[in-house]
Amino acid sequence: MKPHKIWWASSALETMSKISLDQIKKLRAKTKAGVMDCRQALQESGGDMAKAEEWLRGKGIKSAAKKADRVTYYGRVETYTHGPNNLVSVVELLCETDFVAKTDEFKNLAHELAMQVAAMKPKNIEELLKQPWIRDEKITIGDLIKETIGKVGENIKVGRIARFELGGK
Repeated sequence: MKPHKIWWASSALETMSKISLDQIKKLRAKTKAGVMDCRQALQESGGDMAKAEEWLRGKGIKSAAKKADRVTYYGRVETYTHGPNNLVSVVELLCETDFVAKTDEFKNLAHELAMQVAAMKPKNIEELLKQPWIRDEKITIGDLIKETIGKVGENIKVGRIARFELGGK
């Protein structure tokens, strides 16, 4: 007598079996999110990479809201010089620990913000946070910071910004 096979499948189980390790690796390389977060994002989005990235972005923003009241004593000052040394921008970016201040994610964020200040000439931090990011206009600088908060697990704040152009333009 043959054993009976029970054929059932929920959409969640079908999606889980469709998510490959390669997909998780690609999403992780692109977003720097954790392996389990990438897997969950791909499951929630049915394997669609763009939707998975959006899901991770939303998770990072929710995570950032929980950390907003934490004190930021550490960080780095990042400068960006443009052209033949005729324009420089400075950003003070703050975080909770010196460990996070040394991570590539934090350093890259500081550099991106310094380039943003040079290119978009924000008058103050509030204006900077509302600006669309120069690399992806669908994302604001505030959202970019929140995404990084979700990745590093600490509160991040812009302390000060400055922009100097030769001739005072």
